[in-house]
Amino acid sequence: MRAELLHTARAEARELLDRADQEAEALIAEARATARSLLEEAQRAGERDGAAAARDIRARARRTARARELTARGRAYEELRSRAVVRVRETWDTRARPDRPDLLDRLRQRAQQLLGPDAEVTEAPDGGLVAQLAGRRADYTLDALTARAVDRLGAEVETLWSA
Repeated sequence: MRAELLHTARAEARELLDRADQEAEALIAEARATARSLLEEAQRAGERDGAAAARDIRARARRTARARELTARGRAYEELRSRAVVRVRETWDTRARPDRPDLLDRLRQRAQQLLGPDAEVTEAPDGGLVAQLAGRRADYTLDALTARAVDRLGAEVETLWSA
């Protein structure tokens, strides 16, 4: 009887161990499947996050490049204005120019047409004229005239430095 009980207990123990092994294998297989699924989802999330980060970086780079381009264009434009002013002043400073009085007369006439015949017109130290009347002012200095001439070039001025 003892042998029979021992044999039955061993059979039940083997059966329990087999079931435990099967359950353990099932749990391990389920854990592996869950881990694979989590890893794949993490990879997809990482790719999405990476793509979004790359888009942000590209957008920032485009904005930075555009800002630098506009800054460079602004500097080139200001350099053009400065050089034009210097060149006009050099030309104006040639005191022997026979047409200088005529130019001043034409500027004076324009100022008086704009502000009226009672406008106070004075010659500017750097060349040109300034006219004033009743709080209004007409600036026909060389600097102002040159700046307006360059401004009138508009977008066409960019052809000077773009290829």
